[in-house]
Amino acid sequence: MKFYSDKQIMDVYSMSDAMNDVKNTLLRINDGKVKTPERTVIPVSDDNVMLYMPSADVESLYSTIKIISIFPNNKDKNMPATQAVSVITELESGQNVATLEASYLTRLRTGAMTGLSTDIQARKDAKVLGVIGTGGMAFEQALGVLEVRDIERIVLFNRTEEKAHSFKDQLIAFGVTVKIEIADNVNDLTEVSDIINTATNSTKAVFDHNFVKPGTHINGLGTYMPHMREINEESIKVASHVIFDDLDAVKIEAGEFIHAVEAGDFSWDTPVALKDMLDKEIDRRDTDITIFKSVGAAYYDMSVTIGAYEKLK
Repeated sequence: MKFYSDKQIMDVYSMSDAMNDVKNTLLRINDGKVKTPERTVIPVSDDNVMLYMPSADVESLYSTIKIISIFPNNKDKNMPATQAVSVITELESGQNVATLEASYLTRLRTGAMTGLSTDIQARKDAKVLGVIGTGGMAFEQALGVLEVRDIERIVLFNRTEEKAHSFKDQLIAFGVTVKIEIADNVNDLTEVSDIINTATNSTKAVFDHNFVKPGTHINGLGTYMPHMREINEESIKVASHVIFDDLDAVKIEAGEFIHAVEAGDFSWDTPVALKDMLDKEIDRRDTDITIFKSVGAAYYDMSVTIGAYEKLK
């Protein structure tokens, strides 16, 4: 069985590759060719979580399982907060053919679905991207937006300002040439942003809805457990269009939406799944608030894992 590192994958597999592979996998789900059980989430302490995410594609004849550790306090040890590997099984013989380091792929698939959903929901003339939380997951999420909109300005906010400056340097080093600013406070970011990406592990809303511009699109990408919240519940209440990466998973894991349902401010009948909106346009007014919420699903990981493997082998 072969092993491929993050660096090897980065050298051959890009955001545009990931968006194409994620889209094709979602289409195969609609055709009944992808089988994905619920993922297993094991909290191993107050802060740390293990996740196990299997999926199988009977058309491509591959199955994958991703094993993820999320240890937020690793930053204090100068270690990655999220670490992951994916194992690929070939479905003709049942042979395990490769293990891929999956930290980059996890970030990339989230960025890919962010790009796909933003292309469906955000205003075509969106020019300003606000990024709240500049940790490990935020970079590829920003790249996903840059793939589908002609962004002219990026505004960053992080509780630790030094990390926002490091994120700015990372974008510039990657070749992003648009204007990049560091906001003094989150309200300054919110009131100028056409698109807002949130990528935190917060337990309360990270922005004030009163500062959200009419017509803003919000990508909620960081929280993944019922006690966590990023998106302001007033924004959820007034949103005209809501897309989830996976309807069943969000109902179990997206804290802000769970709380909004319990408060009577949102109904599970309202959202649609990303897979059901591909190549469609929503009927949105220029003033509509739209939301995409992602908690992750194994078939997204499978799509980029197989896509990268096909380029590497």
